[in-house]
Amino acid sequence: MRLQLAKWGNSLAVRLPVECIRATGLKEGDEVEAEVTAIGEIRLMPAQVFNKAAFLERIGKLRAGMPMAEPVVEKMRQEDRY
Repeated sequence: MRLQLAKWGNSLAVRLPVECIRATGLKEGDEVEAEVTAIGEIRLMPAQVFNKAAFLERIGKLRAGMPMAEPVVEKMRQEDRY
């Protein structure tokens, strides 16, 4: 699909066809991430919304499997590894 660049203030803009918008589930006001690849491609991806509750839950699960800091430091001191 060929799209044309248009002037928008001091920038250039591309209008996205409705088929692209529907396929991605985006709507007006949503944010996208832009990336330029090593070969010069421009990629647009829907921005990931940060979910604080899910992040904290995941960190809690990861932390449960980690040893506490002090015993690890003490063990390293005993083994002269610090």
